[in-house]
Amino acid sequence: MNVEDTAKNIQLLISRVERDCGRKINSVFVNIGGSHLYVTPSDGLISVSRADHVISQEDIERVLQATRAINIPLNEEILDVFPKEFIIDDQKGIKQPLGLAGVRLEAKVVLLCYFQSYFINLTQAVLNAKLQIDDIIPSPLAAARAVLTPEQKEIGVALVDIGSATTSLAVFEEGDLIHLAILPLGSDNITKDIAIGLRTEVAVAEYIKRQYGSCIFTKSDLSGQSGKEKINKEKKKIELPEKLSAISGEEQLKIEKSYHLSFTKKNLSDIIGPRVYEILDLMQKELKKIGRQELLPGGIVLTGGGVKLSKMRDLVKQQLKLPCRIGIPKDIAGMPEDPALATVAGLVLIGADFENLEPKGLMGLSGAIKRFSSKFKRIFRVFIP
Repeated sequence: MNVEDTAKNIQLLISRVERDCGRKINSVFVNIGGSHLYVTPSDGLISVSRADHVISQEDIERVLQATRAINIPLNEEILDVFPKEFIIDDQKGIKQPLGLAGVRLEAKVVLLCYFQSYFINLTQAVLNAKLQIDDIIPSPLAAARAVLTPEQKEIGVALVDIGSATTSLAVFEEGDLIHLAILPLGSDNITKDIAIGLRTEVAVAEYIKRQYGSCIFTKSDLSGQSGKEKINKEKKKIELPEKLSAISGEEQLKIEKSYHLSFTKKNLSDIIGPRVYEILDLMQKELKKIGRQELLPGGIVLTGGGVKLSKMRDLVKQQLKLPCRIGIPKDIAGMPEDPALATVAGLVLIGADFENLEPKGLMGLSGAIKRFSSKFKRIFRVFIP
């Protein structure tokens, strides 16, 4: 929202990275996220242009262009086109029509759309930081590059990225993106709920969430206890020290010098649980919308900082009735096993794919991302000095 402040922060971070790696950085791969991103289905139909009716690359590009001819609000634009299938003379389910023969070529796609103002602010902040933009990748696709396997994308899988302000859902099937939704709820909402519920500062609430937070309070929390011991353990209060070692710098200054705060783990899970259930209900509605509720063999892959909350995986598995695992970034030597790093790891891997000119492991996304790359490089040459 604040272009100048963002540009200054980018410059500060880039200067630190340059100092650490001893190299000058002139260009970057950028992710775009936020609840303004959404997908909508579309289709296009053309007549094959060649006299021998063999489908050319030009025909494929024309039919994909035809899918863009839909009505969207004036302040929104189409970011990219993701083909689901091609149809040649009523023959459905074709993934690669190039070189096949037919009279009519139809494409069924999902269009990824965005709000112009946010997109312009994002690009302007990067350009104001004196950096060129090599490419802009939607955040869920970047995270998917880092944590999903081609096999998962082929059989059907949902990537769920629980970030600070939003939760992203990207569903893949037969190697292609078939649905994307970004929900306006994330782990910051949980922190604010704790701050309100325990009447404390947001920085303290974040500390409590990380140290003691759990989505659900279960019998396992009382294991080895019986009778009165169970009741005592359930009601046992956690007393916070006046100084929290995990909070330092500016955040520590925001906290009152002395306070008395105590709570039980059950109190805390009673605050956290309803918000997590709300996020999962919204995800279930999105899966139901595309007919994939409880019908994804690859299950749910969780990533993002919010999934580190205790028992998150168990609750997702229980509520969505699908296999579930935590997605850890792969293919980067020395990368910490932290789901919060999925998006940035994906940007690095996509950048490496472009440098090698041969994307690895992107399945159906590779073509879309190649088109995505060339398109934005053409656009940004106008703005980049």
